[in-house]
Amino acid sequence: MKNSNVDDLEVKDALIIFNTVWNSLVEELGEENLRFPKEIFWLNGAPGAGKGTNTNFIMRYRNLTAPPIVVSSLLNTPESERKKDSGMLVGDREVIEIMLRKLLEPVYKTGAVVDGFPRTKVQVECVKMLYEKLIALKNQFQNTKFQTFFKRPHFHIVVLFIDENESVKRQISRGEKAILHNDEVKASGVGEIIHVRATDLDPKSALNRYKTFKEKTYDALKELRETFFYHFINAQGTIEEVRKRIDSELRYQGSLELDEATYDAISCLPIASTLSNHARQDLVDRLENYQTYHKELFTAIISLISDYFMPIIKRHAISGTAVVNTEDPLLDDPLALSILIDVFSERGFHAVVDVNKEEIPYSVDKETFEIQTRIKKIFSIHVNFKASEIRRG
Repeated sequence: MKNSNVDDLEVKDALIIFNTVWNSLVEELGEENLRFPKEIFWLNGAPGAGKGTNTNFIMRYRNLTAPPIVVSSLLNTPESERKKDSGMLVGDREVIEIMLRKLLEPVYKTGAVVDGFPRTKVQVECVKMLYEKLIALKNQFQNTKFQTFFKRPHFHIVVLFIDENESVKRQISRGEKAILHNDEVKASGVGEIIHVRATDLDPKSALNRYKTFKEKTYDALKELRETFFYHFINAQGTIEEVRKRIDSELRYQGSLELDEATYDAISCLPIASTLSNHARQDLVDRLENYQTYHKELFTAIISLISDYFMPIIKRHAISGTAVVNTEDPLLDDPLALSILIDVFSERGFHAVVDVNKEEIPYSVDKETFEIQTRIKKIFSIHVNFKASEIRRG
């Protein structure tokens, strides 16, 4: 375990590194042009945990269209490659500058997934400092012509975790598959050669890479739990199982992601999922009320459904969808429409009512030639239900 003096030195190092990079960006581009994505997913995980496999799933889930920023692919200098092949980490100063410049590209303005960052204590501190800078820019440009470019930032820390044995097994399996693939490409001349990490070929190197993650990256990432949305995902198991966990973990939460004023403005409206709570009991109560206090209208609506609607609906039993139009004045009463919808619901149908009004001419004034019209009201009821299953083939 690190002592406090070492931690203090790393924080100071982070401050120096970040401020150096940030000040160079300000001087080169100007503060008004430091337009970072509103939403950033900092994706990390144990070697072999499936970051590459699940990145596209996370992007589709959050409707992000820009390509993921894979930090390791940005660091392709010979020195960086040598460090990566030995399981070591590339210098923080170099990583942070390249990564920040990449995030400023316009394609990432709506959101970005950053794969493989932060990985060290210094990088973790830099993420905190970046967030503070973005909040400061939001406040600085509020009520100016630039305010639309500086929204409240949302940082998500996503950690895919697997145990040591599973990590080594997946790394070696990945290396074996890559070698097999490359042999097939060389033999057939079709396809592209895949870069094979040295750590994917040697169990000892693979284990060293896992230990580097556990001791440096994982411990550092845990410090972000108190500051940002922190999503710890168990990546053991099948792809489908892991994606179910990702879906559960990243589900939208307006109270956390919206600005406080925005959330307060819309929180008076119910959440869709709560509307179905006790819906069946409420339906029963309404039907009993119709029978007790509006028996005549209730009976008339049941007769209308039985005599006029059901013959049409039955003819559409195969499709499971029927649209019934009627001008029956009985439905002019709003209560009648409520009864109609509830009776259909009790019988297992889903009914939606659309009221269309048409202006129909019926006479012309002989002296003024003014056209007299009347309003024709057409009730269009869309009825959906489980369709008939037909054996095919």
